[in-house]
Amino acid sequence: MQYPLISEYLAAIREANDNLDKLSHLVPVLDKYGEPYRSSGAFAVVFKMKDEQTGKCYALKCFTEEQEGRAEAYRQIAEELEFVNSSYITSVKYLEKELFVDSNCEDEEFPVLLMDWIEGETMETYIAANYTDTHAMSMLCYRFCKMAAWLRSQSFAHGDIKPDNIMVRPDGTLTLVDYDGMFVPAMKGQKSPTIGTKDFSHPLRTIDDFDETIDDFALASIALSLKAISLNPSLLDLYGASDRLLFSAADYLDLSKSKTMTALQGLLADEETKTLMSMFLLASAKKDLSMCSFRLFGLQKPKEEEVWSTKVTDEDLENAVEDEFGVKYSKDWKRLLWAPAELEDEYSIIEGVKVIGDNAFSECESLTYIGIPDSVTNIGSSAFEGCTSLTSIDIPNNVTSINDGAFGDCI
Repeated sequence: MQYPLISEYLAAIREANDNLDKLSHLVPVLDKYGEPYRSSGAFAVVFKMKDEQTGKCYALKCFTEEQEGRAEAYRQIAEELEFVNSSYITSVKYLEKELFVDSNCEDEEFPVLLMDWIEGETMETYIAANYTDTHAMSMLCYRFCKMAAWLRSQSFAHGDIKPDNIMVRPDGTLTLVDYDGMFVPAMKGQKSPTIGTKDFSHPLRTIDDFDETIDDFALASIALSLKAISLNPSLLDLYGASDRLLFSAADYLDLSKSKTMTALQGLLADEETKTLMSMFLLASAKKDLSMCSFRLFGLQKPKEEEVWSTKVTDEDLENAVEDEFGVKYSKDWKRLLWAPAELEDEYSIIEGVKVIGDNAFSECESLTYIGIPDSVTNIGSSAFEGCTSLTSIDIPNNVTSINDGAFGDCI
């Protein structure tokens, strides 16, 4: 069967009310240019559609290439997923002869796939924007491993696990998309429509490998890569690429010659990295993880990032502790709250302090030197305002925030 061009689909979706059959109540969501919002891949184009009565948005997938057995496959996939209640998966509905398209093809009506619209960005895009944020990457690795453990406990498999097929929602939760290569139990004994993406698939995977274990190698590879990046973001700069993580198809062919594997050896003091490395090596040797428990993907949830406020309240000062110079700190010695105006000559802040509070050294006119430890990350507003005797200040590299007027009328 011949399929329309993307431009022909676009023309049809502009008039969706007239060209859709059972889905004629859906209208296209428009982009900033007034055209139907869409994204395209190698074999399809996806339009964002909206039910204006309910306000719910959907993804309408229109195919540009033939795939043998697609209709029956999606019927079986829809039946399998109908009662799966998980945010990791979205419902799917395949409709034959649903969309009328004026094209040069012999047929006039074409099938579509209807799915829930997932707000967010692909994991590929998310990683590119956040890979240097160790907490964000630790949380992504944790959430990915939770999804991996869930998926391995199911009787079905996605078939093409890769960052571009995983959506990161605004709240950080993950959802799998693109089910063209999915395996469900009803397909047992059939050939796989795909062997996955080479930089995430076992090098010996063939179309004969088609069961609930086909995702195992990709899950192990991605989990290990995410963990490594969370511990050392520079690894992605050194060994990554725009369309993959740390490993390439060439690495998988001979791990003994892989520079990435050599680099990861330095992270094996971390227990979770060691576990994920073991799973990856097992998946490399056996093509799947059927010999181990999915619970090995169970990582410890990263601790929430501490938020260090520079605001100093009356209650803070009442409960403060003082050093021998009369400088006030929080009880845990993490926040420097206030220094007396009479403080003079040289003063070194206690090691371990994270925050120098708003107005902390304000008007300390006789202070000639201030030693700031590497532990400090935040310097508050007007923290050193009016310190007219200071001639220079060394700011540690770990300082990530300097508020307005921190050094007003000084230096």
